[in-house]
Formats: sequence, C-alpha cells, structure tokens
Amino acid sequence: MIRDRSTVPIFDVVLISPEIPQNTGNIIRLCANVGACLHLVKPLGFSLDDPRLKRASLDYSDIVNIVVHESSAQLFSSRMINRVFAATTKGSVTYTQPNYQLGDTIVLGRESLGLSDDIIENVLPENRVRIPMQPANRSLNLSNAAAIIVYEMWRQLEFHGASSLIDDNKSYFV
Repeated sequence: MIRDRSTVPIFDVVLISPEIPQNTGNIIRLCANVGACLHLVKPLGFSLDDPRLKRASLDYSDIVNIVVHESSAQLFSSRMINRVFAATTKGSVTYTQPNYQLGDTIVLGRESLGLSDDIIENVLPENRVRIPMQPANRSLNLSNAAAIIVYEMWRQLEFHGASSLIDDNKSYFV
C-alpha cells in the first residue's frame, strides 16, 4: 500500500514487524503530522484493515505515505537510504545527541522484542540511539518512543514544513 502525499518526506520512520495495531495507528498520525513517510516491514501482527488500526489512525492514513515491505532486507536493498538510526535499549548514545538531517531514517523494532541483533549490527554504533529510562525499566511503548525520537528529529530541523499560522476559524476545543 502506498499513499502519495505529493511531497518529499522530511524523514522516514520504519517499523520492523509491528505487533499492535493501535501503536501503528498512532504512528501513522505522528508521521502525517510531521511530514514523514512510514515504512512497515512484514510480518505485521495485524491486518491493514484492522478496525483498531483505523480507529487509532483516524483519517490520517489518507494523508501519509505508507509503504509496506516484505522484509527488512527488501526495504534496505530497494531504496537509497542516506543515514539510518536504530532505536534500541542497547544504544550507545541518547536520541538527542545526533545531528539529524533531512532524509534521515529512524528504525524501530516490534513491541515484544525490539530490533534484532542483525539489524542493530548493520547500523553504525553512533547511530544506535536510546531513550533514557529509570534503571529497572525495560522499554517504552512503541508509539511513545517513536513520538519522542521523531519530534526531536523534527525539532532539530526547526520543524521544517510546519504550519506557522493558527486558523482562527478552526475549533480547537469543544
């Protein structure tokens, strides 16, 4: 499935074998709001017409580029990817340290296991980013982790492409 937004994405977000449709739906909304392209790598833990995915993504799936790949090997061999960052608890740098650029790619693993060692090993050590947590904790929710990292990437790009005006005719509160 590819939905063309007719713009070049600011960066790419890759989910390797996501398992929970609501997380992916939230990440669809995230990508739509920052202008990123979302790549989903099979196997997926849900169907793309799952009502939980549709409910979480609302109508945002119509305004984001979503590309489904058969495997991570197919994803990485099929396109030119300039710089790849991997979100992992095994990361050697915090997610705020890299200097992100237009066209960068952030890769996140599935909810239950994170990224496999073979994917992590193919990413430069300085591009293996982690989100600081309390010592006894294992991980954050996938959509929360994606939002934290993606908004830092976008912040560093000075919110490239963001609307600078508030529409006075739009109701923001009920």
